[in-house]
Amino acid sequence: MKMNFAALTAAAMMAAAPAMADLVVPNLSYRTGPYAPGGVPYADGFQDYFTLLNERDGGIGGEIVQVPECETAYNTEKGVECYEATKGNNALAFNPLSTGITYQLIPKVTSDGSTLYTPGYGRTSASNGKVFSNVFNYPANYWTAASVAINYLLAENGGDLKGKKIALVYHNSSYGKEPIRTLEELSKKHGFELIQLPVEHPGQEQKSQWLQIRREKPDNVIMYGWGVMNAVAIQEAANIRYPMDQFIGIWWSGADHDVLPAGDGANGYKSLAMHGTGMDYPVYADLKKYVADAGKGAGAGDQVGGVLYSRGMYAAMIIAEALRTAQEMAGTSQVTPAQVRDGFENLEITEERMEELGLPDFGQAFKATCEDHGGPGKARIQQWDATAKTWTLISDWIEPDMDVIQPLILEDSEAYAAENNIEQRCN
Repeated sequence: MKMNFAALTAAAMMAAAPAMADLVVPNLSYRTGPYAPGGVPYADGFQDYFTLLNERDGGIGGEIVQVPECETAYNTEKGVECYEATKGNNALAFNPLSTGITYQLIPKVTSDGSTLYTPGYGRTSASNGKVFSNVFNYPANYWTAASVAINYLLAENGGDLKGKKIALVYHNSSYGKEPIRTLEELSKKHGFELIQLPVEHPGQEQKSQWLQIRREKPDNVIMYGWGVMNAVAIQEAANIRYPMDQFIGIWWSGADHDVLPAGDGANGYKSLAMHGTGMDYPVYADLKKYVADAGKGAGAGDQVGGVLYSRGMYAAMIIAEALRTAQEMAGTSQVTPAQVRDGFENLEITEERMEELGLPDFGQAFKATCEDHGGPGKARIQQWDATAKTWTLISDWIEPDMDVIQPLILEDSEAYAAENNIEQRCN
């Protein structure tokens, strides 16, 4: 007799159900399919950080963290099934690494009283805590990323983009479409022409888009890609000899596997960075000692220190700090989903705390509030050196233009509230 995906997942989760006293943070991962090159390192970093806390510190507040993994294959339906299969184990927070899954889970986590954490992805307007009580996307999001890219280009062009052409090459999905409204508003403000070039899933065919770029000769290209789309775009750009230092990807389009296939042709390519990369952080010595050398790593070890491994680790660190905050606020180590939501809403990450965690100058400081679930939205620019095969940070933290973005967040979130009869909070 065949069992469907949901039944198989539920059976597996029940068989490996954690002890009720444990803290449970599911790992909604994708290690298969066209987006696995990004999903695998992220899932490894996410899992390894919690393993480090368990092995080195005895968990968080004396409680072991269980991280049951469920394969979504970057498929929205499977992602929802994974959520339903894992939420019954007193799961405290969910991080699905998919905008499509995020959109479907927002009403579910709100109704169930759990927390959805979507750093750097998901529904941007969920940063408005007045409407989205159970969703958090600090420290940055898709719209602030678009604004940071434009502010960087402004600085590179003496503060003037009038008459410039900027092309947006984007994954034709809810993810890729997110920055369009922001870029349209910024084009009105700064006088540049926005050229929109959608790429269909999974992104292996882009000849027509890059032929159009060769014809129209945009001054800059911004990319919102994921998975195989990124590597194909960078190779196509190299094929038409588009200047790589004028090509900027969002942070989901700036990992080693995106640039390596193009070889020397990728040299000079830039992307946004929402955190540091590489192994020059003290936490990596502990990960080696307590996780890798102990044979407890989630993967083969070949992804450690890479951009997306670091991002998965960073997401786990933020969740861990929210759990710790929840324990302190509730006065108990065995926190509930509702208490953890409060921990996320009262989380403060300082530069001093980052240093204590072995991640000095790794990510931006932020403080969440009832109203603000989105953080400051800054990012840096990194550039690929094809000879050294390394990313180098070439800017400090760049501020987004919140005068443009905040009204868009309010408009979108208030429309969502009206459509779903949500009474705004924080009054």
